[in-house]
Amino acid sequence: MNKPVAASLIAITLLGGGCATSETTPAEPTLETVSVATAVTTAKIVSPSQNLEVALTTDSGTLAWEAKWRGETIVQPSALGLVFKTGRDFNRDLVIASTAQSNKDEVWEQPWGERQFVRDHHNEILVDLAFTDGSPAFSIRLRVFDDGLGFRYEVPDTGPRQITDELTEFRVDEKAQSWWIPAAGWNRYEELYETTPLSEVHRAHTPITLELPDSGPFLSIHEAALVDYAGMWLNQGRPGALEADLAPWSDGTKVKVDGAFVTPWRTVQVSDTAAGLANSDLILNLNEPNALGDVSWAKPSKYIGIWWCMHIQECTWGSGEKHGATTSRTRDYIDFAAKHGFDGVLVEGWNYGWDGDWFSNGEIFSFTQAYEDFDLEGLAAYAAEQDVYLIGHHETSGAITNYEEQMEDAYALYERLGIPAIKTGYVADGGEISRRDDDGKTYKEWHDGQYAVNHHLRALKLAAKYKIAINAHEPIKDTGLRRTYPNAFSREGARGQEYNAWGVPPNDPAHTTILPFTRMLSGPMDFTPGIFDLSFGKPVMEDPRVQTTLAKQLALYVLLHSPIQMAADLPRNYEARPDAFEFIKQVPVDWSESIMLDGYPGDFAVMARKDRNSQAWFLGAVTDEEARTIQVDLSFLDSFAYEAQIYRDGEGADWRTNPYPLEIDFQSVGKESTLTLELAAGGGVAIAFIPPE
Repeated sequence: MNKPVAASLIAITLLGGGCATSETTPAEPTLETVSVATAVTTAKIVSPSQNLEVALTTDSGTLAWEAKWRGETIVQPSALGLVFKTGRDFNRDLVIASTAQSNKDEVWEQPWGERQFVRDHHNEILVDLAFTDGSPAFSIRLRVFDDGLGFRYEVPDTGPRQITDELTEFRVDEKAQSWWIPAAGWNRYEELYETTPLSEVHRAHTPITLELPDSGPFLSIHEAALVDYAGMWLNQGRPGALEADLAPWSDGTKVKVDGAFVTPWRTVQVSDTAAGLANSDLILNLNEPNALGDVSWAKPSKYIGIWWCMHIQECTWGSGEKHGATTSRTRDYIDFAAKHGFDGVLVEGWNYGWDGDWFSNGEIFSFTQAYEDFDLEGLAAYAAEQDVYLIGHHETSGAITNYEEQMEDAYALYERLGIPAIKTGYVADGGEISRRDDDGKTYKEWHDGQYAVNHHLRALKLAAKYKIAINAHEPIKDTGLRRTYPNAFSREGARGQEYNAWGVPPNDPAHTTILPFTRMLSGPMDFTPGIFDLSFGKPVMEDPRVQTTLAKQLALYVLLHSPIQMAADLPRNYEARPDAFEFIKQVPVDWSESIMLDGYPGDFAVMARKDRNSQAWFLGAVTDEEARTIQVDLSFLDSFAYEAQIYRDGEGADWRTNPYPLEIDFQSVGKESTLTLELAAGGGVAIAFIPPE
């Protein structure tokens, strides 16, 4: 519910001195001329706990912001503003004309997710800005939570315009430790994370995670509700000054607007610990509520697929004697899924377009026509008989126009065949998304530019019409839109398991200890865990290979959330290790609660989650290349005597030389218990806490 904010929450310094407060409800930007005589220079707001304070200032007519945590500055005075190709820029001669404030404290329910009920508790101020000549400019809406802040620009209708620069800054101590991946490169988001002082960051993707000096708080800078705008990179200018750098159109324009518009929220999550960042719901809370209505058809699921055999070169996407997507092989996968309780079977390479250099085949892919050795209709019917369904695959090779011309026919076909989910793909180098205009000319755009942002939303809306969920690979980054469009199930947007099959280098043991505190702060990831043959039949120490122990592969099912979770290995490798496979079969994909218990990026992470459909809890703990002993307090459990089924690294386990030893222990535990977990180098522990029947 909305409540008036106590007068102490906002202090406004008048141009002529003194203090005033406002308790009106938030207002939209006004086009009426304002009186500069009543303008103010500073507006401050604090979080409900009063630990976080944010101020907006217009000293000397320049708009800036800053933030303090427990009284200490965490974001130094940082610029704000927008620059346009034509018309008046929003970067000088500004004053605060008026403010309006409110707060909210409510709980809302997710249809699926990492937790069922989410609390949205924040204080808000809407700051209307004017130029010093008295004409209206724009507004800043600022929300402050106990775990961070978000602000956005709200601009009234001034007709069609082009944004050439966004001046938003995040000025942070340059000595902060940072975990980041480079932006504006050929490999989109699929990079190993850098761990460096902030001063060594150049152009970075968000989320970027920082630890301030002297064991200061952790920060994560990102954005929420990215709609009809360009994705934000961060470019370091002066040391410590991270500047918004919007992914451009092919003509150099950053964003094209027509009429009134709002930008995405610029966000900073704050916590005294790294684990606290992973427990934040701020990104979701800054998105709009569900716009699709009843989404009971969007069901979380576990799946297997004809996928890994291509990556390890046992079969091919293209047709021929090694074709992976055959009717016979797919029937075998359907049988395996039905036998072991999986919901779906993904099939890649079933449709025309994969032959030859498929990376360059974007304009010839068909999304409805199958190869002759793949009976799409018959297999969909066979799967339904087994209470399993096919998961569709649409690789576009970045040719978005070709895909959009076929999307409706493809989605309608899938609805008729009972295919409820699609994995989309946009494999193309960064800046090589193909946009074919009405004049027939092809232009090249960024994966995170405004054109691609809008395409992904069009796909979600159209898929919802046909009751289809989307799992996007090579996507635009997650910014919490799954709250508004709950058929946005999952996405890639980071270096996933496939790099362990052919990457140079493969993902190192620290990679999955960094993801929960960086990429996963934005939302679910289809990492595709569960590889059991860790070196694909080669000698264990020969790269490329999976640089984990077997137990760590199990732990990733708890650590890395996705509502559509894959058992990525070949069926024969699961049949060879039924002991380990049992955990994959029982671990849920939909949760009523999730708690990051402990961790530090690049070292280790410990996550506990509660099944949404039972009283069972699950825990996943992973470490980097070092062996580690972790104490875990089980006070998160409910008041039952649980059987802890512990899948842990066996004697002598080591990711380098001996990754396979696995031991399974059974213990009786309760919420008063403490477990000592011994993680091998590159290892992990997966635990199912089963309550009494």
